[in-house]
Amino acid sequence: MSLLWATRGRTWGFRILRCTFPGDPLRTYSPALAALGDAAEGFRREGGMITLRLLDPEGRSDRSGRPIPHEFVADGPDADGLDSLEDARERLWPLVGEEYRAIWYHPSPT
Repeated sequence: MSLLWATRGRTWGFRILRCTFPGDPLRTYSPALAALGDAAEGFRREGGMITLRLLDPEGRSDRSGRPIPHEFVADGPDADGLDSLEDARERLWPLVGEEYRAIWYHPSPT
């Protein structure tokens, strides 16, 4: 599976934290997420690729009080069978949840 994950932290701005797609991550990220518009949460499937935006499952918000969105683009066999926001939340969040918890309070994600 190719996976891209982007989010922001408590004090740091939006970043692509993981990308296994080849080439420039923004070439994958920008058009895929544009299709979701400004919705707080959303799910879209186009062929074998899914795009997902979900609010932080643990209810975190940044220092300004804005809810934290997590955005994913995934394709390949592991994206198969993901047909809804809930399906994707259940399968993709466990792939990054511990990592996010570990960097949440850091001034930078790296």
